Amino acid sequence: MDLIHDPHTRVQIPSLPGNSLPPSPTSSLPDPPPLDRPPARPSLDGNYCLTCGSNKSLKLWNPHKGTLLKTYAGHGYEVLDAAGSCDNSQICSCGADKTVILWDVATGQLMRKFRGHAGKVNCVEFNEASTVIVSGSIDSSIRCWDCRSRKPDPVQVMDEANDGISSVKVSDHEILSGSVDGRVRRYDLRVGRLLTDYVASPITSVCFSKDGQCTLISSLDSTLRLLDKETGELLGEYKGHQNKEYKLDCCLNHSDTHVLSASEDGSVYIWDLIEGSLAATIPVGKGVVQSLSHHPTEPCLLTATEGSVQVWRDESFDPEAEMPL
Repeated sequence: MDLIHDPHTRVQIPSLPGNSLPPSPTSSLPDPPPLDRPPARPSLDGNYCLTCGSNKSLKLWNPHKGTLLKTYAGHGYEVLDAAGSCDNSQICSCGADKTVILWDVATGQLMRKFRGHAGKVNCVEFNEASTVIVSGSIDSSIRCWDCRSRKPDPVQVMDEANDGISSVKVSDHEILSGSVDGRVRRYDLRVGRLLTDYVASPITSVCFSKDGQCTLISSLDSTLRLLDKETGELLGEYKGHQNKEYKLDCCLNHSDTHVLSASEDGSVYIWDLIEGSLAATIPVGKGVVQSLSHHPTEPCLLTATEGSVQVWRDESFDPEAEMPL
C-alpha cells in the first residue's frame, strides 16, 4: 500500500522573540508553481525554514521575513522530505528519484548522492551529531548513510517492515519509524534491540516527546495515539481531525503540553496532552495541511498547504507571516 504523499513543503522554524502564537499567520512564503506543494521543516535552532516539492528543488528561507535565501537543485523527481544538520551547515533531502542527497548550505553544492533504495524515499533525518543520515522508503527499508565515508553503501539496513516506511525520527541512540504495515518500530542502537507496537492502521507520522519518555503516532484512522516508549502502554488518544488518505504530520509543542496534527480539512488541530480535549483549531486554508512543525523552544508553529507556508505565533495562533512558494 502506498500512502498518497502530496509533495508539500517541509519547513524548518526560525527563532522569534516573544512567546505566543497568533490566529492568523505572521508571515508567508510566495506561491509556488501549480505542482509545487511543499512540506516544511524548521532548522534545529528554529532560525531557518526548508521547503521542497514537485519542482525537484529545495528552498531555504527566512520564514519571518519571507525571504528566499538559496535554492538547491539536483533531484530528478519531486523532493519529499528534507532536514538540516545540527550546525546548519548541511542539508539532507530525499525524493521520488530513490536518492538521498547531502548539500552544502552555504555554496548550494551537492556534496553526496546516496543510492540504494528500490523505491521513492519518503523521509529523511540526520542523527544528533549530523554524521549519519537515516532514510525511510516505500521499499520497506530504513537505511543509514555515513556522511563522512566515501563508500557508496549504507552502513546499516533495517528491513523488518512489511510495507513502506512513512516516517522516521532519530534521537541520540534510537531510531523511531512508522510503516504502512501499521507498526511502530523503535531501534535501540546501544543494545541492538528492536521494539514493535501495533496500531492496526497505516501510520503516517511518528515523533518522540521532548522528554524522551513517549512516542506520538498518527495513522489513517484519523487518530493520534500517545504511547509509553518503554512499555507501549496507550496513554492517550486524540480525535477530531481528518486523516484518511494523505501522509500528514503530527508533533508535540515545545513544552510537551499539547498535541498537534495537520488535517485534510484545511486546519491544524491542537489537543491538551493530559486531558485529551480539543484546545484549539487553526483554519489554515482550503487544501490539505500536510506539513506541520513546531519551534523547538518557543510557541511558534510552521504549516504548509498548497502553494504557501505559514508561520504562526502567540497563544491566539494569529499568522505572523506567510511565504508563497
